[in-house]
Amino acid sequence: MKRKRKSKSTIRRWIIFIILLIILSLVIKIYFDTSTFKINREIFQSAKLEEGTELNIVQITDVHSRVFGSENEKVIQKVKELDTDMIVLTGDLIDRKTNDLEDAFHLVEELVQVNPDTYYVTGNHEQENPKKEAFLAGLEDRGVTILSNENTQFEKNGQRYNIVGIDDVSTGHEDMSSAFSDKDTEAYTILLSHAPLVVQKYPDVDADLVLSGHTHGGQIRLPFIGALIAPDDGLFPELQKGIYPLGDERYLYIDSGLGTTAMPVRFLNQSQISLITIRSSN
Repeated sequence: MKRKRKSKSTIRRWIIFIILLIILSLVIKIYFDTSTFKINREIFQSAKLEEGTELNIVQITDVHSRVFGSENEKVIQKVKELDTDMIVLTGDLIDRKTNDLEDAFHLVEELVQVNPDTYYVTGNHEQENPKKEAFLAGLEDRGVTILSNENTQFEKNGQRYNIVGIDDVSTGHEDMSSAFSDKDTEAYTILLSHAPLVVQKYPDVDADLVLSGHTHGGQIRLPFIGALIAPDDGLFPELQKGIYPLGDERYLYIDSGLGTTAMPVRFLNQSQISLITIRSSN
C-alpha cells in the first residue's frame, strides 16, 4: 500500500511539474514575441523593371505607441543597419487613446534622419484619435511625406516608381480616384494602404505591390490554424500576414507590425519590421 501511495504521489508531482513547465514556457514565449522584434525579409520581382534594378524598402507598421529600448533606440539602430532606399510607415503609429505624441514624434525624427524619403499613410487608430490633426501636422513638420489619397514618384538609378498612399480604407477615408490621379501608367506602382481590405473592396486596384498592416497577423496565432481573429475579417481571417498573389506579378504584402492593441500580448507571432526588396524578373 505504501509503495502505491508513493507511486501516485510521485506521478502527481511529475504532472504538476510538467504543467508548471508548460505555463512557464508559454509566458516566456509570449514575452519574447511581444517585447522583441525581428526583421522579416521579402523579395518581389517584376518585368516592369530594367535588368539589374533593385529597390529596398523598410516597412514599419502598427507601432501603437510601443517603445523598444530607450526612445525606440533598438528600432532606429536596426533601420540604420538595413541601409534602405526608402522607409514606409503604413499606419497606426499611435493608438486611438494615445495622448502623449512625443514617442511617435521622436521615432519619426530619427527615421527621417536615417532616410529623408520616409512616407506615411493613416491607419484607423490615427483616424479615431482626437489629436489626429496635431499628429499629422507634427509628422509633416518633421519631414515625413504624408500621402493622403495622392501619389508621388521616386527614382533610383533612372528607374521610376509610383508611390501611392490612401487614407485608411477600413474607416472609409480612402479616395482611390484622387490617389491614382495622373500617375505614370508605365512605372512600377507601390500602394501604401493600412488595411489590406483595399484588395477586397477594389479587386482591380492598379498597383503592382500593395503594402499593408492592420491585422497584426492576428496577434495571437495557433499551430496549424494561424490567426484566430483579425480586424475586418473576423474569426479565422482570410488575410492574416505575409504575401498574397494578386496575379500577373502583382502582390499584397501584410506586415504583422511592431505593437499590440486590445491585449498587450503576441503569441507565435513575433513583433517585426520588414525589409522588402523589389527586383527585375528579366
